[in-house]
Amino acid sequence: MEVGKKLLNSVPGCVDDALHGLVSCSLGLRVLQGHRVVLRSDLDQVKGRVALLSGGGSGHEPAHAGYVGQGMLTGVIAGPVFTSPPVGSIVAAIRTVAQAGAAGVLLLVKNYTGDRLNFGLALERARRDGVDVEMVVIADDCAFFSPRKAGRRGLCGIILIHKIAGALAEEGKSLQEIASFVKNSSAGIGTLGVSLSPCSVPGSGPTFKLGSDEIELGLGIHGEAGVQRYKVISLTVMLFRSQLVISMDFFSHNCIVSSGDPIILIVNNLGGLSCLELQIVASSAVRFLEGRGLRIERAMTGSFMTALEMSGVSLTLMKTSPEILQLFDKDTSAPAWPRVSHVPVTGRTRTFPCAPESPQPKEAQPDVKSVQVYSRVLGYVCNSLLSLEEELNDLDRAAGDGDCGSTHARAAHAIKDWISSGQLPSHPSRFLAALSHVLLEKMGGTSGALYSLFLMAAAEPLKDKSGPQAWAAAMEAGIQAMKRYGGAEPGDRTMLDSLSAANVVLQSLHTPNCNAMEILGRAAKSASDAAEETKHMTAGAGRASYIGSSTLSRPDPGAKAAAAILQAIWDGLNDGS
Repeated sequence: MEVGKKLLNSVPGCVDDALHGLVSCSLGLRVLQGHRVVLRSDLDQVKGRVALLSGGGSGHEPAHAGYVGQGMLTGVIAGPVFTSPPVGSIVAAIRTVAQAGAAGVLLLVKNYTGDRLNFGLALERARRDGVDVEMVVIADDCAFFSPRKAGRRGLCGIILIHKIAGALAEEGKSLQEIASFVKNSSAGIGTLGVSLSPCSVPGSGPTFKLGSDEIELGLGIHGEAGVQRYKVISLTVMLFRSQLVISMDFFSHNCIVSSGDPIILIVNNLGGLSCLELQIVASSAVRFLEGRGLRIERAMTGSFMTALEMSGVSLTLMKTSPEILQLFDKDTSAPAWPRVSHVPVTGRTRTFPCAPESPQPKEAQPDVKSVQVYSRVLGYVCNSLLSLEEELNDLDRAAGDGDCGSTHARAAHAIKDWISSGQLPSHPSRFLAALSHVLLEKMGGTSGALYSLFLMAAAEPLKDKSGPQAWAAAMEAGIQAMKRYGGAEPGDRTMLDSLSAANVVLQSLHTPNCNAMEILGRAAKSASDAAEETKHMTAGAGRASYIGSSTLSRPDPGAKAAAAILQAIWDGLNDGS
């Protein structure tokens, strides 16, 4: 069995190292000597109040130690990875907070057999020593329509109980009052998880096998397999059918929520999901739940209860009330608790109106001939870029992300759509400015920004002047803008090498009575030669500058594209000359 790579000093010591890492960076926490126990450093503040202890197996970070602090837990007891903590450490934590003057101790435990047994044994021993102790078991797993005798598993929903119980303790509520309140509140919590891959326990291999086209629904937080598997047809199917639609059936069947209920939503990263994916899930979840008539009063997105590096997500819904929201909104110093807005999610405006662009004055009498020339030339440019798509992508794979051709093809399609719209201005300056806007909006990437910058700067000299000299000045202005903001210079193995080579030739347009078409042809040839020469250059800018020069033996794709554009411009003009 393949063992996953981990950044560990040792497998046996990984939990201790993790706890000491948390405490080292969190001034409000301390480790109980001789035990895997994290406690508030200000235990004197617990005197006269109920102490809250939780914990369980490690591997779920930031749970549970990240939720220790004023307004949440007094301490946690950590076991080995995915293994319940020892009874002795639980008893030591209870005794420590009791000796600090706590007015009773409440144990908040996830519903797993090992946790129930070990925390239960510790409770009995502490009671025998005269400590007033109670225990509440949290079981929020909604993956089973008919759970087995062991009951529903405890998942991410327990962190909501940490928060509510912590706020009650800060208010000075009694042990019995807090225990009763959280028992009732936990009945309105449900969690369901879905995963794209298993996790790997330190020193061991993957906890289960999952096909590349499968997702696992209803899995726990200890790497155990779920209750159902589905084929992933598309992202939409995964999110809505396998996660949200089914989860609503589970939540409704278990009487967790129904249409019209106010809820708290947690979108929890199980450890290996990217932030991009998590935000996509969050967006889908909010839209779906609101579409089902639920009112989302609060929402949290992030890593709260993980399963090592499992690439998955869980949704937790909690039926709420004004009293629960008031407790949820209380401040806490726990390092892992996020900043949550104290305003409802549902009903809030999520977009801001974009300020309209200043209207451009319409041309009184557009020059139809100029528009025809622009359209013809742009058509040549688009056809050239589309024909080079695969070649440019292939060149880009050596030093970039292999999408240079695709980026230029996207620009070509956008320009074709623009031509078809019939919105091309006839004035040269307005034409370049409008083309700049099209590329900025549709092309994307660094190339889109650079071309847009070039065209916007090139439009300036053409505002009040026309003719070959004005176009030569436009070329110079565009190149200077690219150098000023892009940071590259000729010789850095970029598109600037082709453009600068052409610019040297185009400055001959300032010569009176020059042959503009002949100069443009020579400029295109010079750009093409310069593009080929980039294969001998060391990259000084862009992604390629991070790659060893020995691996860059072919021309720069950006330089090739720029040269192809100049050649296409000459071809287009020559076709109508």
